[in-house]
Amino acid sequence: MISTYDEARSWIHGRLQFGIKPGLERMSWMLEKLGSPHKHLKAIHIAGTNGKGSTLSYLREMLCAGEYTVGTFTSPYIETFNERISVNGKPIRDEELVHLVNEVKDVVESLNETNFGEATEFEVITVMAFYYFGKVNKQDFVIFETGLGGRLDSTNVLNPIATIITNIGFDHMNILGSTIEEIAGEKAGIIKRNIPLFTAVEQKGVLDVIQQKAKAENAPVYVLERDFYTSSLEAEELSERFQFSGFDIVLSNVKLSMLGAHQVKNAALALAALLYLKQEGLLNIEVNKIYEGLKRTAWLGRFEQISQNPLIFLDGAHNIQGIESLVSTVKRHYKEYNVHVVFSCLKDKEATELVTRLEEIATSIIFTTFDFPRADNPEHVAAVSQHSSKVIEMDFKKAIEKGKQNLTKEKDLLLITGSLYFISEVRNYLLS
Repeated sequence: MISTYDEARSWIHGRLQFGIKPGLERMSWMLEKLGSPHKHLKAIHIAGTNGKGSTLSYLREMLCAGEYTVGTFTSPYIETFNERISVNGKPIRDEELVHLVNEVKDVVESLNETNFGEATEFEVITVMAFYYFGKVNKQDFVIFETGLGGRLDSTNVLNPIATIITNIGFDHMNILGSTIEEIAGEKAGIIKRNIPLFTAVEQKGVLDVIQQKAKAENAPVYVLERDFYTSSLEAEELSERFQFSGFDIVLSNVKLSMLGAHQVKNAALALAALLYLKQEGLLNIEVNKIYEGLKRTAWLGRFEQISQNPLIFLDGAHNIQGIESLVSTVKRHYKEYNVHVVFSCLKDKEATELVTRLEEIATSIIFTTFDFPRADNPEHVAAVSQHSSKVIEMDFKKAIEKGKQNLTKEKDLLLITGSLYFISEVRNYLLS
């Protein structure tokens, strides 16, 4: 019996030694032993290379504005471990986490005696989320974000009411495949029989893979800029403004607080899924509540302004798609600024491309690292940089202080970016 929060966290993290093991057999076995809690959810399932968390947040905030209760499962966490399992945007309490660990612990450990082998950390957390939303605290809707890929992701035992694939790019190629089409095949694995899919993918080859899978499953597919549309995009000082049309409705002057043209796509995806479910009679929400939910949506560590004076932004741009969106957002909203960058990434990322794109906006760039087993050596990352004003600082706290010292003019800003794990560390440091 586990009695404290620290013991519960230690037990969960003890599963890290079992690494990443794609597959659904262990999940299915454990969930069956726990009474199949995943079968009692009104769930929306989201996969994609980038934008999963933001799309989930837009959906959650619109549903909450419409006075629905919404459970979410996300990863990784930015502020607290518990936020991975949240209700209406609030992480579960420490005592709830302890209770969940005690509920699943015997089943998880008895899996060791089977041919399936040990459950991974991510599988255990996913099982806890299913148990929580299926047995302990039922919600009107739950939104599950995949951890890795889709087809063999732990969350893919779900039978959802809608699926969403945000976009598809090159990431986790050692697991998901070496071509964009192979990666698309893995992400498309979340498509279920007769269940609608909403997507913002743009590459023709990728869309072909998704359409083929959807056709095989008789799943209707709704594609951004084909079946629902955004127009009249305008970058305002602290917001994005656009028009949405689709599902027999036109919404003008939609405002987002999250910056970047990519956020308009994420919001449009969430809107499409919501309006489809509304059409189908699965929910009822007034238009003014839709506007309200979109406007108030925020997502930690996504071009998040952490300080006004000095002007500091955090962004978990951990792959090339994320960096491209970040660079585009800075050019869109802060093109007249001197951008001083602090950057750290993981070993499994292709640093050259990430650094090259960042250098397009960087007045100066500091390469650093943090206490994480997969964090890359900043000397290795800096070696690919051609920037005339680059610095290596092993201590990320000192790197941030050096970055702040560069903010001497009115139009200077500090941009701290890279791995989401890094952003989590930085955020906790800056806010404490």
